[in-house]
Amino acid sequence: MTGPLLLIAAGGTGGHMFPAQALAEAMVRRGWRVKLSTDVRGARYTGGFPHVVQVAQVASATFARGGLLAKAMVPFRIAAGVVSAMRAFRRDRPAVVVGFGGYPTIPALAAAVVLKVPRAIHEQNGVLGRVNQLFARRVQGFACGTWPTALPDGAVGVHTGNPVRAAVLERAGAPYIPPGDYPISLLVLGGSQGARVLSQVVPAALARLPEGLRGQLRVAHQAREEDRLEVIAAYTAANISAEVQPFFTDVPRRLSEAQLVIARAGASTVAEISVIGRPSLLVPYAAATGDHQTANARGLLDAGAAVLIPESRFGAESVAEQVALVLGNPDAAVKMANAALSYSIPDATERLVELVEGLAKVTP
Repeated sequence: MTGPLLLIAAGGTGGHMFPAQALAEAMVRRGWRVKLSTDVRGARYTGGFPHVVQVAQVASATFARGGLLAKAMVPFRIAAGVVSAMRAFRRDRPAVVVGFGGYPTIPALAAAVVLKVPRAIHEQNGVLGRVNQLFARRVQGFACGTWPTALPDGAVGVHTGNPVRAAVLERAGAPYIPPGDYPISLLVLGGSQGARVLSQVVPAALARLPEGLRGQLRVAHQAREEDRLEVIAAYTAANISAEVQPFFTDVPRRLSEAQLVIARAGASTVAEISVIGRPSLLVPYAAATGDHQTANARGLLDAGAAVLIPESRFGAESVAEQVALVLGNPDAAVKMANAALSYSIPDATERLVELVEGLAKVTP
């Protein structure tokens, strides 16, 4: 391929990698060459990227993990990553660099600043991550997935929405089958890292539902590997049909088939729920930086598409009550599904593509 080069830098979670994948898919279709810069964790999510995307694992680090020695080595690892990125840029200079957040984006964005390569950030959440905060005033384009997003003085954001993968767009606005007197699909998602609190509470909550409704449930529950057997046992004891896995590779299909989604409020999860259009019960991660998951959920909540339960009040009784209200009221469930669709931005990828291609025409 001989087209211009886009370098995408993204950290190692699905929240960063899925919108990065959506941009990669779109830019490859438009004749661009695309490289992805990520870490070992991020490399686990590259299976869905177009096969022509080159993947480079970079040296980076975070102060958030490890002991004193590991933390002392962080600046040196980051510096090594920046030097390596600068060498790569000199061999094959990108037309644009786009960072999606996370510490693995530091080398690429820092190299772009030093070498004056046009650069942009896409922030998925309603509150900036630490790395995006650091570079917010050092980029020519700042795309916001959630609106409004609080930006530092001097940074100007453009509301693009959060891009979703092609597999999600293929099911955008899929007809919603309201709950009724037939098997009911319920999808439980804890984000790409799983969520222990969902595994502890949701099976116990569903066990409290009336026997008739409980017998109709077909649950797909994403649980951490260390929690999986415990979750399976809880569903078995409650006589609930459930598939429990650490990671689902076919989330778009499962979303389109679900009558209700119980999930964390990660930005990508919120975007996918809204684009497909499904009622949801959202449980923001209490320890998220700046409580950004509550900010992410606000749009669906205000639209009437979701019920929000703070983690501090996330118990079996309250969850059972909310699940019964949605699944026992088909008309309300349909209204929630339609409200989710009304909140969605299915052309978020195209908006981001426009920003990227505009930057490519700018002389640094």
